[in-house]
Amino acid sequence: MLNRRHIRVKVMQTLYAYKGGESDDFSKDQKFLLFSINNMYNLYLLLISLLLEVKKRADVDLQKKQKKHLATKEDKDPNKKFVNNQLLKVLADNLRLKDHLDLYKINNWELDTEYIEIIFKDILNSDIYKEYMQTRVSDFKEDKAFVIDIYKEIIAPNDKLYDYIEDKNLTWLDDLPTVNTTILKLLRKVKQTTDETHFTPKLFKEEEDKQFAIDLFKKTLLNRSALNTEIDKKTKNWDAERIADIDYILLQMAINELQNFPSIPVKVTINEYLEIAKEYSTPKSSIFINGILDKLVKEYTANGTLNKIGRGLM
Repeated sequence: MLNRRHIRVKVMQTLYAYKGGESDDFSKDQKFLLFSINNMYNLYLLLISLLLEVKKRADVDLQKKQKKHLATKEDKDPNKKFVNNQLLKVLADNLRLKDHLDLYKINNWELDTEYIEIIFKDILNSDIYKEYMQTRVSDFKEDKAFVIDIYKEIIAPNDKLYDYIEDKNLTWLDDLPTVNTTILKLLRKVKQTTDETHFTPKLFKEEEDKQFAIDLFKKTLLNRSALNTEIDKKTKNWDAERIADIDYILLQMAINELQNFPSIPVKVTINEYLEIAKEYSTPKSSIFINGILDKLVKEYTANGTLNKIGRGLM
């Protein structure tokens, strides 16, 4: 679920918030980094559980209509296609997912029911729902397409839900695109007889990714003076105050990777930090960072100090 670029963003944010020096104790900051990363899984569970709560809300709505004192023919014999949606049933029947929701204490929607109401009404008023409910029966393929569409078109872009997530945890805003992409991938790949683990993905794609986050953070902090010296040598004509703080941190991290992470290809390092700069820094930051890194790579290559192992890592 969590890719290397997002790990770099988390490290960048933690370094940006760090106020100490390279010799100070940064154990609390490292714990915050890992907490911020791990908390991304809570956001995933929160949003996947939203689908379950919408289904429950639809069940309640159906029961109320059937129990009305002056129930119409349609109320007595309603279209149950939504509440019987086979993909939503696969989610509701997933015991491993239920265990994770209990373990991580994901009970937000029990307390903040108004957001379920907002999403539910938006679904009922949508063309996606109206088209889906034109028939009374469907196969798994149609049910899956419907759930994917309501998640992509109604839930993911919902402004009020976005504000709610921002209020609950500011770091979740950066996690949101990755989590939404993960959920849509899982929905697209799900089968009627899917494995119980399908909706409880691993937070880290690879086992070494967690250690990569720790090492990138620690080595950047511990080598800050040396890294800054490298930056200063290539920015003599620049006023230090004109260099954005984020650009400085991204350069520190990138140079650290070039020097201390021999298994990461040079092109991967440069491309990753240029993309992060485009999203998080100034419009010209990626050009500035690319220029500095390009000069350093040429220098390291000429001096034979670019420590990269394996084929194609240059």
